[in-house]
Amino acid sequence: MTQVAHRPAPSSRAATEPGRSSSRTPSFFFNGHAPRRRVPVLLLSALFGFALTVVWSAQFVDKTIGDNIADTLLGHAAKGAPITGTLAGIAFALATGIAGTFTACNVAVFSALAPLAGTSATRRGRMAAALRPLGFLAAGAITVSALYGVLVALVGTGMPQFQATSGPGFAPRLVQAMVVYGVLGVVMLYLGLASLGAVRDPLARLGARHPNAPMVLMGAMIGAFLIGRPFALFRQLFMDAAESHNVLYGAAVFSLQTLGNLVIVAVLFLLVSGLLGDRLHRWMTAKPSRASAVTAAAFIAAGVFMILYWDVRMLARRDLIWYPLAPWAA
Repeated sequence: MTQVAHRPAPSSRAATEPGRSSSRTPSFFFNGHAPRRRVPVLLLSALFGFALTVVWSAQFVDKTIGDNIADTLLGHAAKGAPITGTLAGIAFALATGIAGTFTACNVAVFSALAPLAGTSATRRGRMAAALRPLGFLAAGAITVSALYGVLVALVGTGMPQFQATSGPGFAPRLVQAMVVYGVLGVVMLYLGLASLGAVRDPLARLGARHPNAPMVLMGAMIGAFLIGRPFALFRQLFMDAAESHNVLYGAAVFSLQTLGNLVIVAVLFLLVSGLLGDRLHRWMTAKPSRASAVTAAAFIAAGVFMILYWDVRMLARRDLIWYPLAPWAA
């Protein structure tokens, strides 16, 4: 079973129906059925991404949720605690990865699973259809995470995370985060437009030859989140891996950190697929353009969120520009 086969094939009616036709070839991200009202989908999903940046509280998500989950899983205060030994580092990596699931640098992971929603009519079929691509998603994420862990162990304390502030109050690690998440946000935004049929799917040819390649590349993007992640608990793990100069240790703990990020997302996706999959499948197959709209909305919202949160709102945090913020998010 391939990923492209999961997507409903365009019917002759859809190809000729006014307002729903598209010259784009069906691919992993676009099923050949463009939504009739693409502009409202684009605007509403972008508005949702913007609104999320206004109300998002890093203090609440990173500390209240993230720190408490990590403390509970480890059985002691995680922040500032020394990581003594390989086993302690492995446990710390997995616990803090799970704790960081809902941080601002990981929120886009949810959009990666949007193309899989409602792809099978039976519960067993949905589980089977989800587990295989989840495996390819994890493979891509682990590969990039492991390579970054090796780089961190080799370069050590010369990485930006160890350097002092640069310019008007910007630490190098924040500059790195702005660049990495800004680029990933642009990619997500483009994939959203491709899912609407507004632009060409950049992975269409690759997906046609290698049906699982798009999920591997999506996983690679998730693994790249570590490159810019300023999450305090991850930085603590980062410093431990850098100071160890052990490439195997760096690769292992960074891979586990990413796996921890994916665990809750995967479980939630499987639960939703099992509980609501029948209704979701019927709703999407009744009008195939809905699948395109859902996928596009997820990618566009995530892309807008990442660009505005990490590149625009970050400037406001340094009082360089004004940006609307909810009182609890300031």
